[in-house]
Amino acid sequence: MFYDSNHKKYGDLYEVYFGTRVIVLNRSEYVEKLLSASKKNPFITKLSEDDSKGFHELGIMGKGILLNQEFQSWVYNRHFFTQAILSPKFVHEVTYWTSKLFNELESYWDKLYINGVNKKAFDFNTWSNQFTNDMIISLLTGERSYTMASYFNGLSDNEKAERPSALIDETVKFVHAIRKHVLGFSMFQIVSPFLRHYFPYFKNKSDDMKQNLKYLNQRFDSIIKKRRQEIENTPLDKPLSNDMLTSVIIANTPRDVNYDKNVNEKSMRPMTDVEIRGIIFDGIVAGTDTSANTISYIVYYLAHNPDVKKKMLDEIDRVFEDDKTRPITESDIHNLKYCEAIVKEVSRIFSVVNSFARCLEKPEEIAGYQWPANTHVRISIDAIHHNSEYWEKPENFNPDRWMIEGFEPKKNSFITFGGGLRVCPGRKFAMVELVCLMALLFRKYEIDLINKEAPLKTLSSVITVCTELLVEIKLRN
Repeated sequence: MFYDSNHKKYGDLYEVYFGTRVIVLNRSEYVEKLLSASKKNPFITKLSEDDSKGFHELGIMGKGILLNQEFQSWVYNRHFFTQAILSPKFVHEVTYWTSKLFNELESYWDKLYINGVNKKAFDFNTWSNQFTNDMIISLLTGERSYTMASYFNGLSDNEKAERPSALIDETVKFVHAIRKHVLGFSMFQIVSPFLRHYFPYFKNKSDDMKQNLKYLNQRFDSIIKKRRQEIENTPLDKPLSNDMLTSVIIANTPRDVNYDKNVNEKSMRPMTDVEIRGIIFDGIVAGTDTSANTISYIVYYLAHNPDVKKKMLDEIDRVFEDDKTRPITESDIHNLKYCEAIVKEVSRIFSVVNSFARCLEKPEEIAGYQWPANTHVRISIDAIHHNSEYWEKPENFNPDRWMIEGFEPKKNSFITFGGGLRVCPGRKFAMVELVCLMALLFRKYEIDLINKEAPLKTLSSVITVCTELLVEIKLRN
Protein backbone atom coordinates (compact mmCIF):
# COMPACT_ATOMS: atom_id res chain seq x y z
CA MET A 1 0.00 0.00 0.00
CA PHE A 2 2.87 2.36 0.81
CA TYR A 3 4.61 1.80 -2.52
CA ASP A 4 1.31 1.90 -4.43
CA SER A 5 0.25 5.23 -2.93
CA ASN A 6 3.65 6.77 -3.63
CA HIS A 7 3.57 5.46 -7.20
CA LYS A 8 0.19 7.14 -7.80
CA LYS A 9 1.37 10.37 -6.17
CA TYR A 10 4.90 10.72 -7.57
CA GLY A 11 5.00 8.60 -10.73
CA ASP A 12 7.26 5.89 -12.12
CA LEU A 13 10.47 7.06 -10.41
CA TYR A 14 10.68 8.34 -6.85
CA GLU A 15 12.83 7.98 -3.76
CA VAL A 16 12.05 7.22 -0.14
CA TYR A 17 14.13 7.16 3.02
CA PHE A 18 14.20 4.23 5.45
CA GLY A 19 17.25 5.44 7.29
CA THR A 20 18.92 5.29 3.89
CA ARG A 21 18.00 6.53 0.44
CA VAL A 22 16.05 4.08 -1.75
CA ILE A 23 15.27 4.68 -5.42
CA VAL A 24 12.00 2.96 -6.45
CA LEU A 25 11.65 1.83 -10.09
CA ASN A 26 8.18 1.20 -11.51
CA ARG A 27 8.75 0.53 -15.23
CA SER A 28 10.18 -2.48 -17.06
CA GLU A 29 12.39 -0.19 -19.16
CA TYR A 30 14.06 1.14 -16.03
CA VAL A 31 15.09 -2.30 -14.79
CA GLU A 32 16.45 -3.75 -18.05
CA LYS A 33 20.09 -3.12 -17.17
CA LEU A 34 19.62 -4.46 -13.63
CA LEU A 35 17.94 -7.65 -14.85
CA SER A 36 20.27 -8.51 -17.69
CA ALA A 37 20.85 -12.26 -17.95
CA SER A 38 24.45 -11.77 -19.08
CA LYS A 39 27.11 -13.41 -16.92
CA LYS A 40 28.88 -10.05 -17.01
CA ASN A 41 25.93 -8.39 -15.28
CA PRO A 42 27.40 -6.73 -12.16
CA PHE A 43 24.03 -6.11 -10.50
CA ILE A 44 23.67 -9.06 -8.13
CA THR A 45 24.32 -7.15 -4.89
CA LYS A 46 21.24 -6.74 -2.67
CA LEU A 47 22.75 -4.89 0.29
CA SER A 48 25.44 -2.28 0.81
CA GLU A 49 28.41 -3.13 2.99
CA ASP A 50 26.98 -1.05 5.87
CA ASP A 51 23.58 -2.75 5.67
CA SER A 52 25.12 -6.23 5.64
CA LYS A 53 27.26 -5.79 8.79
CA GLY A 54 24.52 -7.17 11.02
CA PHE A 55 24.12 -10.23 8.81
CA HIS A 56 27.88 -10.78 8.95
CA GLU A 57 27.61 -10.70 12.75
CA LEU A 58 24.81 -13.27 12.59
CA GLY A 59 26.99 -15.41 10.32
CA ILE A 60 24.73 -15.74 7.29
CA MET A 61 26.48 -13.59 4.67
CA GLY A 62 28.58 -15.26 2.00
CA LYS A 63 26.62 -18.53 2.29
CA GLY A 64 23.91 -20.09 0.18
CA ILE A 65 22.22 -18.02 -2.53
CA LEU A 66 19.67 -15.56 -1.13
CA LEU A 67 22.01 -13.25 0.81
CA ASN A 68 25.28 -14.28 -0.82
CA GLN A 69 27.00 -11.25 -2.38
CA GLU A 70 30.37 -12.89 -3.01
CA PHE A 71 30.08 -13.45 -6.76
CA GLN A 72 32.21 -16.59 -7.18
CA SER A 73 30.70 -18.29 -4.13
CA TRP A 74 27.20 -17.34 -5.30
CA VAL A 75 27.82 -18.71 -8.82
CA TYR A 76 29.22 -21.96 -7.40
CA ASN A 77 26.31 -22.50 -4.99
CA ARG A 78 23.68 -21.56 -7.55
CA HIS A 79 25.18 -23.99 -10.08
CA PHE A 80 24.68 -26.95 -7.73
CA PHE A 81 21.24 -25.80 -6.63
CA THR A 82 20.03 -25.36 -10.21
CA GLN A 83 21.59 -28.62 -11.38
CA ALA A 84 19.73 -30.54 -8.68
CA ILE A 85 16.35 -28.81 -8.91
CA LEU A 86 16.08 -28.93 -12.72
CA SER A 87 16.94 -32.61 -13.09
CA PRO A 88 14.17 -34.85 -14.50
CA LYS A 89 14.39 -37.03 -11.39
CA PHE A 90 13.66 -34.05 -9.15
CA VAL A 91 10.60 -33.07 -11.21
CA HIS A 92 9.36 -36.64 -10.72
CA GLU A 93 9.94 -36.22 -6.97
CA VAL A 94 7.81 -33.06 -6.96
CA THR A 95 4.80 -34.86 -8.47
CA TYR A 96 5.36 -37.90 -6.22
CA TRP A 97 5.55 -35.92 -2.97
CA THR A 98 2.67 -33.62 -3.91
CA SER A 99 0.41 -36.65 -4.40
CA LYS A 100 1.71 -38.44 -1.30
CA LEU A 101 1.37 -35.47 1.03
CA PHE A 102 -1.98 -34.45 -0.43
CA ASN A 103 -3.26 -37.93 0.44
CA GLU A 104 -2.16 -37.28 4.00
CA LEU A 105 -3.85 -33.88 3.96
CA GLU A 106 -7.06 -35.50 2.65
CA SER A 107 -7.06 -37.99 5.50
CA TYR A 108 -7.06 -35.13 8.00
CA TRP A 109 -9.76 -33.20 6.13
CA ASP A 110 -11.94 -36.31 5.89
CA LYS A 111 -11.80 -36.78 9.65
CA LEU A 112 -12.34 -33.13 10.48
CA TYR A 113 -14.57 -31.66 7.80
CA ILE A 114 -15.97 -34.32 5.43
CA ASN A 115 -16.98 -37.29 7.58
CA GLY A 116 -16.37 -35.83 11.01
CA VAL A 117 -18.67 -33.75 13.21
CA ASN A 118 -16.47 -30.69 12.88
CA LYS A 119 -17.88 -29.36 9.59
CA LYS A 120 -17.50 -25.69 10.40
CA ALA A 121 -15.36 -23.22 8.48
CA PHE A 122 -11.61 -23.62 8.56
CA ASP A 123 -8.61 -21.52 7.67
CA PHE A 124 -7.34 -22.82 4.34
CA ASN A 125 -4.17 -20.73 4.53
CA THR A 126 -2.98 -22.39 7.74
CA TRP A 127 -3.36 -25.82 6.13
CA SER A 128 -1.54 -24.67 2.99
CA ASN A 129 1.36 -23.46 5.14
CA GLN A 130 1.62 -26.82 6.91
CA PHE A 131 1.46 -28.63 3.56
CA THR A 132 4.24 -26.58 1.95
CA ASN A 133 6.39 -26.91 5.07
CA ASP A 134 6.18 -30.70 4.86
CA MET A 135 6.57 -30.64 1.07
CA ILE A 136 9.71 -28.51 0.80
CA ILE A 137 11.53 -30.23 3.68
CA SER A 138 10.81 -33.68 2.26
CA LEU A 139 11.91 -32.66 -1.26
CA LEU A 140 15.07 -30.89 -0.26
CA THR A 141 16.32 -33.02 2.62
CA GLY A 142 14.64 -36.39 2.09
CA GLU A 143 13.58 -36.19 5.76
CA ARG A 144 9.89 -36.35 6.62
CA SER A 145 8.30 -33.33 8.26
CA TYR A 146 5.05 -33.62 10.21
CA THR A 147 3.64 -30.13 10.71
CA MET A 148 0.31 -31.19 9.11
CA ALA A 149 0.08 -34.01 11.63
CA SER A 150 0.80 -31.59 14.47
CA TYR A 151 -1.88 -29.15 13.30
CA PHE A 152 -4.39 -32.00 12.96
CA ASN A 153 -3.63 -33.19 16.49
CA GLY A 154 -4.33 -29.70 17.79
CA LEU A 155 -7.74 -29.61 16.08
CA SER A 156 -8.92 -33.17 16.69
CA ASP A 157 -10.45 -33.94 20.07
CA ASN A 158 -10.41 -37.71 19.67
CA GLU A 159 -8.38 -39.27 16.88
CA LYS A 160 -4.69 -38.37 16.53
CA ALA A 161 -2.24 -38.67 13.64
CA GLU A 162 -0.50 -42.03 13.27
CA ARG A 163 2.92 -40.57 13.91
CA PRO A 164 5.16 -40.80 17.01
CA SER A 165 4.62 -37.67 19.09
CA ALA A 166 8.38 -37.20 19.63
CA LEU A 167 8.96 -37.17 15.87
CA ILE A 168 6.16 -34.65 15.35
CA ASP A 169 7.50 -32.41 18.11
CA GLU A 170 11.02 -32.45 16.66
CA THR A 171 9.92 -31.47 13.15
CA VAL A 172 7.62 -28.73 14.49
CA LYS A 173 10.49 -27.35 16.56
CA PHE A 174 12.67 -27.37 13.42
CA VAL A 175 10.08 -25.54 11.29
CA HIS A 176 9.35 -22.98 14.01
CA ALA A 177 13.07 -22.28 14.34
CA ILE A 178 13.32 -21.63 10.58
CA ARG A 179 10.37 -19.23 10.75
CA LYS A 180 11.81 -17.50 13.80
CA HIS A 181 15.11 -17.05 11.97
CA VAL A 182 13.44 -15.45 8.93
CA LEU A 183 11.22 -13.15 10.98
CA GLY A 184 14.21 -12.03 13.07
CA PHE A 185 16.27 -10.75 10.14
CA SER A 186 15.25 -7.16 10.83
CA MET A 187 16.95 -7.27 14.23
CA PHE A 188 20.33 -7.48 12.49
CA GLN A 189 19.46 -5.20 9.57
CA ILE A 190 17.72 -2.28 11.27
CA VAL A 191 18.81 -2.26 14.94
CA SER A 192 22.25 -0.73 15.47
CA PRO A 193 25.15 -2.85 16.84
CA PHE A 194 25.30 -0.58 19.89
CA LEU A 195 21.70 -1.38 20.84
CA ARG A 196 22.15 -5.10 20.08
CA HIS A 197 25.25 -5.32 22.26
CA TYR A 198 24.43 -3.06 25.24
CA PHE A 199 20.65 -2.57 25.65
CA PRO A 200 19.17 -5.58 27.50
CA TYR A 201 15.97 -5.80 25.41
CA PHE A 202 17.75 -5.83 22.05
CA LYS A 203 20.70 -7.86 23.37
CA ASN A 204 18.37 -10.60 24.62
CA LYS A 205 16.59 -10.66 21.27
CA SER A 206 19.81 -10.82 19.25
CA ASP A 207 21.36 -13.45 21.56
CA ASP A 208 18.20 -15.54 21.19
CA MET A 209 18.47 -15.24 17.38
CA LYS A 210 22.08 -16.43 17.50
CA GLN A 211 21.15 -19.41 19.67
CA ASN A 212 18.29 -20.23 17.33
CA LEU A 213 20.63 -20.18 14.33
CA LYS A 214 23.12 -22.35 16.23
CA TYR A 215 20.35 -24.93 16.74
CA LEU A 216 19.41 -24.77 13.05
CA ASN A 217 23.01 -25.23 11.90
CA GLN A 218 23.43 -28.23 14.18
CA ARG A 219 20.17 -29.71 12.93
CA PHE A 220 21.11 -29.27 9.28
CA ASP A 221 24.61 -30.62 9.93
CA SER A 222 23.21 -33.76 11.56
CA ILE A 223 20.87 -34.34 8.58
CA ILE A 224 23.78 -33.90 6.13
CA LYS A 225 26.08 -36.18 8.14
CA LYS A 226 23.40 -38.86 8.35
CA ARG A 227 22.80 -38.72 4.59
CA ARG A 228 26.53 -38.92 3.79
CA GLN A 229 26.72 -42.06 5.90
CA GLU A 230 23.70 -43.58 4.12
CA ILE A 231 25.31 -42.85 0.73
CA GLU A 232 28.61 -44.39 1.79
CA ASN A 233 26.80 -47.52 2.96
CA THR A 234 24.83 -47.89 -0.28
CA PRO A 235 26.51 -50.16 -2.89
CA LEU A 236 27.47 -48.46 -6.16
CA ASP A 237 24.99 -50.56 -8.12
CA LYS A 238 22.07 -49.57 -5.88
CA PRO A 239 19.97 -46.43 -6.56
CA LEU A 240 19.98 -43.44 -4.24
CA SER A 241 17.05 -41.19 -3.32
CA ASN A 242 16.30 -38.22 -5.60
CA ASP A 243 16.00 -35.44 -3.03
CA MET A 244 18.16 -32.34 -3.41
CA LEU A 245 20.40 -33.14 -0.44
CA THR A 246 21.48 -36.45 -1.97
CA SER A 247 22.03 -34.79 -5.36
CA VAL A 248 24.33 -32.07 -4.03
CA ILE A 249 26.28 -34.46 -1.78
CA ILE A 250 27.18 -36.79 -4.66
CA ALA A 251 27.72 -34.03 -7.24
CA ASN A 252 31.27 -34.18 -8.67
CA THR A 253 31.99 -37.46 -6.89
CA PRO A 254 32.21 -40.98 -8.39
CA ARG A 255 28.51 -41.47 -7.45
CA ASP A 256 27.57 -38.67 -9.86
CA VAL A 257 26.54 -39.97 -13.32
CA ASN A 258 28.17 -36.88 -14.84
CA TYR A 259 31.44 -37.29 -12.92
CA ASP A 260 34.63 -36.82 -14.90
CA LYS A 261 37.76 -37.66 -12.94
CA ASN A 262 39.91 -35.85 -15.50
CA VAL A 263 38.34 -32.47 -14.73
CA ASN A 264 40.32 -30.62 -12.08
CA GLU A 265 38.66 -27.21 -12.19
CA LYS A 266 38.13 -25.60 -8.80
CA SER A 267 34.47 -25.03 -9.66
CA MET A 268 34.00 -28.77 -10.17
CA ARG A 269 34.98 -29.84 -6.66
CA PRO A 270 32.34 -31.42 -4.42
CA MET A 271 30.45 -29.18 -2.00
CA THR A 272 31.37 -28.89 1.66
CA ASP A 273 28.81 -29.46 4.41
CA VAL A 274 28.66 -25.71 5.16
CA GLU A 275 27.96 -24.93 1.48
CA ILE A 276 25.31 -27.65 1.32
CA ARG A 277 23.68 -26.37 4.48
CA GLY A 278 23.48 -22.88 2.95
CA ILE A 279 21.64 -23.83 -0.24
CA ILE A 280 19.28 -26.31 1.46
CA PHE A 281 18.40 -23.68 4.06
CA ASP A 282 17.76 -21.05 1.37
CA GLY A 283 15.62 -23.47 -0.61
CA ILE A 284 13.39 -24.11 2.41
CA VAL A 285 13.10 -20.41 3.26
CA ALA A 286 12.30 -19.34 -0.31
CA GLY A 287 9.99 -22.22 -1.20
CA THR A 288 7.59 -22.37 1.73
CA ASP A 289 5.60 -19.15 2.28
CA THR A 290 5.66 -18.19 -1.40
CA SER A 291 3.88 -21.36 -2.52
CA ALA A 292 1.56 -21.49 0.50
CA ASN A 293 0.28 -17.97 -0.05
CA THR A 294 -0.01 -18.35 -3.82
CA ILE A 295 -2.33 -21.37 -3.53
CA SER A 296 -4.46 -19.40 -1.05
CA TYR A 297 -4.74 -16.52 -3.51
CA ILE A 298 -5.65 -18.99 -6.26
CA VAL A 299 -8.54 -20.29 -4.13
CA TYR A 300 -9.66 -16.71 -3.47
CA TYR A 301 -9.63 -15.59 -7.12
CA LEU A 302 -11.33 -18.75 -8.36
CA ALA A 303 -14.14 -18.21 -5.85
CA HIS A 304 -14.68 -14.73 -7.28
CA ASN A 305 -14.45 -15.81 -10.93
CA PRO A 306 -16.81 -18.76 -11.53
CA ASP A 307 -16.31 -18.67 -15.31
CA VAL A 308 -12.57 -19.18 -14.84
CA LYS A 309 -13.22 -21.91 -12.28
CA LYS A 310 -15.52 -23.76 -14.70
CA LYS A 311 -12.86 -23.72 -17.45
CA MET A 312 -10.32 -25.04 -14.97
CA LEU A 313 -12.64 -27.84 -13.82
CA ASP A 314 -13.37 -28.81 -17.42
CA GLU A 315 -9.64 -29.13 -18.08
CA ILE A 316 -9.01 -31.13 -14.89
CA ASP A 317 -11.91 -33.51 -15.62
CA ARG A 318 -10.71 -33.98 -19.18
CA VAL A 319 -7.18 -34.86 -18.04
CA PHE A 320 -8.18 -37.17 -15.18
CA GLU A 321 -11.35 -38.57 -16.81
CA ASP A 322 -13.23 -38.33 -13.50
CA ASP A 323 -10.61 -40.43 -11.67
CA LYS A 324 -10.34 -38.62 -8.35
CA THR A 325 -7.79 -40.90 -6.71
CA ARG A 326 -4.94 -41.72 -9.08
CA PRO A 327 -1.59 -39.98 -8.45
CA ILE A 328 -0.76 -37.06 -10.70
CA THR A 329 1.99 -37.62 -13.29
CA GLU A 330 4.46 -35.45 -15.17
CA SER A 331 2.47 -35.90 -18.40
CA ASP A 332 -0.60 -34.53 -16.60
CA ILE A 333 1.31 -31.33 -15.85
CA HIS A 334 1.95 -30.73 -19.56
CA ASN A 335 -1.79 -31.08 -20.25
CA LEU A 336 -2.94 -28.70 -17.51
CA LYS A 337 -2.22 -25.54 -19.50
CA TYR A 338 -5.16 -23.55 -18.17
CA CYS A 339 -4.19 -24.40 -14.58
CA GLU A 340 -0.73 -23.04 -15.34
CA ALA A 341 -2.30 -19.90 -16.84
CA ILE A 342 -4.26 -19.38 -13.61
CA VAL A 343 -1.08 -19.66 -11.53
CA LYS A 344 0.63 -17.06 -13.73
CA GLU A 345 -2.33 -14.68 -13.68
CA VAL A 346 -2.74 -14.87 -9.90
CA SER A 347 1.01 -14.27 -9.57
CA ARG A 348 0.71 -11.26 -11.87
CA ILE A 349 -2.32 -9.61 -10.32
CA PHE A 350 -1.45 -10.38 -6.68
CA SER A 351 2.26 -11.11 -6.32
CA VAL A 352 3.43 -12.71 -3.10
CA VAL A 353 6.79 -10.96 -3.53
CA ASN A 354 5.80 -7.34 -4.13
CA SER A 355 9.26 -5.86 -4.76
CA PHE A 356 12.94 -6.74 -4.60
CA ALA A 357 16.17 -4.87 -4.05
CA ARG A 358 19.51 -4.22 -5.66
CA CYS A 359 22.46 -2.10 -4.54
CA LEU A 360 24.77 -0.37 -7.04
CA GLU A 361 28.38 -1.32 -6.40
CA LYS A 362 29.68 1.51 -8.62
CA PRO A 363 28.30 4.74 -10.14
CA GLU A 364 25.72 3.86 -12.77
CA GLU A 365 23.11 5.37 -15.09
CA ILE A 366 19.65 3.94 -14.39
CA ALA A 367 16.32 5.29 -15.71
CA GLY A 368 18.04 8.27 -17.31
CA TYR A 369 19.82 9.43 -14.15
CA GLN A 370 23.34 8.97 -12.88
CA TRP A 371 23.47 7.37 -9.44
CA PRO A 372 26.45 7.12 -7.05
CA ALA A 373 27.89 3.85 -5.74
CA ASN A 374 25.97 2.20 -2.88
CA THR A 375 22.64 3.57 -4.10
CA HIS A 376 19.79 1.30 -3.00
CA VAL A 377 17.29 0.43 -5.73
CA ARG A 378 13.92 -1.25 -5.22
CA ILE A 379 12.08 -2.75 -8.18
CA SER A 380 8.29 -2.64 -7.73
CA ILE A 381 6.79 -5.86 -9.06
CA ASP A 382 3.24 -4.69 -8.35
CA ALA A 383 3.62 -1.47 -10.34
CA ILE A 384 5.07 -3.25 -13.37
CA HIS A 385 2.46 -6.03 -13.24
CA HIS A 386 -0.35 -3.45 -13.23
CA ASN A 387 0.93 -1.13 -15.95
CA SER A 388 -1.61 -0.74 -18.77
CA GLU A 389 1.22 -0.21 -21.28
CA TYR A 390 2.33 -3.81 -20.75
CA TRP A 391 -0.98 -5.50 -19.91
CA GLU A 392 -4.43 -5.14 -21.44
CA LYS A 393 -6.87 -4.22 -18.64
CA PRO A 394 -4.28 -5.06 -15.96
CA GLU A 395 -6.78 -4.86 -13.08
CA ASN A 396 -8.88 -7.66 -14.60
CA PHE A 397 -8.20 -11.23 -13.53
CA ASN A 398 -7.92 -12.90 -16.93
CA PRO A 399 -5.98 -16.20 -17.24
CA ASP A 400 -7.08 -16.38 -20.90
CA ARG A 401 -4.43 -13.80 -21.76
CA TRP A 402 -1.82 -16.53 -21.18
CA MET A 403 -3.63 -18.95 -23.52
CA ILE A 404 -3.31 -16.80 -26.65
CA GLU A 405 -1.06 -18.62 -29.12
CA GLY A 406 2.34 -16.97 -29.32
CA PHE A 407 1.65 -14.70 -26.32
CA GLU A 408 4.81 -13.49 -24.63
CA PRO A 409 4.85 -10.72 -22.01
CA LYS A 410 6.92 -7.67 -22.80
CA LYS A 411 10.47 -8.08 -21.57
CA ASN A 412 10.70 -7.65 -17.78
CA SER A 413 6.95 -6.97 -17.46
CA PHE A 414 6.33 -10.31 -15.67
CA ILE A 415 8.85 -10.61 -12.87
CA THR A 416 7.12 -12.76 -10.26
CA PHE A 417 10.31 -14.81 -9.97
CA GLY A 418 12.65 -11.83 -10.24
CA GLY A 419 14.93 -11.60 -13.21
CA GLY A 420 18.49 -11.46 -14.49
CA LEU A 421 21.19 -13.58 -12.94
CA ARG A 422 19.30 -13.71 -9.64
CA VAL A 423 16.07 -15.01 -11.18
CA CYS A 424 14.55 -17.61 -8.85
CA PRO A 425 16.18 -20.98 -9.66
CA GLY A 426 13.18 -22.79 -8.15
CA ARG A 427 10.58 -21.25 -10.47
CA LYS A 428 9.96 -24.48 -12.41
CA PHE A 429 9.56 -26.45 -9.18
CA ALA A 430 7.11 -23.83 -7.86
CA MET A 431 4.97 -23.99 -11.02
CA VAL A 432 4.87 -27.80 -11.01
CA GLU A 433 3.96 -27.92 -7.31
CA LEU A 434 1.19 -25.34 -7.65
CA VAL A 435 -0.36 -26.91 -10.77
CA CYS A 436 -0.24 -30.36 -9.10
CA LEU A 437 -1.86 -29.02 -5.96
CA MET A 438 -4.61 -27.21 -7.90
CA ALA A 439 -5.48 -30.33 -9.87
CA LEU A 440 -5.55 -32.62 -6.83
CA LEU A 441 -7.58 -30.13 -4.84
CA PHE A 442 -10.27 -29.19 -7.34
CA ARG A 443 -10.75 -32.56 -9.06
CA LYS A 444 -12.29 -33.90 -5.86
CA TYR A 445 -13.41 -31.01 -3.65
CA GLU A 446 -15.68 -28.01 -3.85
CA ILE A 447 -14.14 -25.13 -1.91
CA ASP A 448 -16.15 -21.97 -1.19
CA LEU A 449 -15.30 -18.84 0.73
CA ILE A 450 -17.37 -18.36 3.86
CA ASN A 451 -17.89 -14.70 2.98
CA LYS A 452 -17.23 -13.62 -0.61
CA GLU A 453 -17.87 -10.01 0.34
CA ALA A 454 -15.10 -9.97 2.93
CA PRO A 455 -11.82 -8.40 1.76
CA LEU A 456 -8.79 -10.62 1.39
CA LYS A 457 -6.86 -10.54 4.67
CA THR A 458 -3.17 -9.91 4.03
CA LEU A 459 -0.11 -8.42 5.64
CA SER A 460 2.77 -7.05 3.56
CA SER A 461 6.42 -6.76 4.49
CA VAL A 462 9.13 -8.57 2.53
CA ILE A 463 6.31 -10.65 1.05
CA THR A 464 2.52 -10.29 1.06
CA VAL A 465 1.12 -13.06 3.23
CA CYS A 466 -2.46 -14.24 3.60
CA THR A 467 -3.31 -14.01 7.29
CA GLU A 468 -6.59 -15.94 7.05
CA LEU A 469 -8.77 -17.52 4.35
CA LEU A 470 -11.94 -19.01 5.83
CA VAL A 471 -13.53 -21.66 3.62
CA GLU A 472 -15.92 -24.57 3.72
CA ILE A 473 -15.21 -27.77 1.84
CA LYS A 474 -17.29 -30.64 0.49
CA LEU A 475 -16.89 -33.43 -2.04
CA ARG A 476 -17.60 -32.46 -5.64
CA ASN A 477 -20.86 -33.74 -7.03
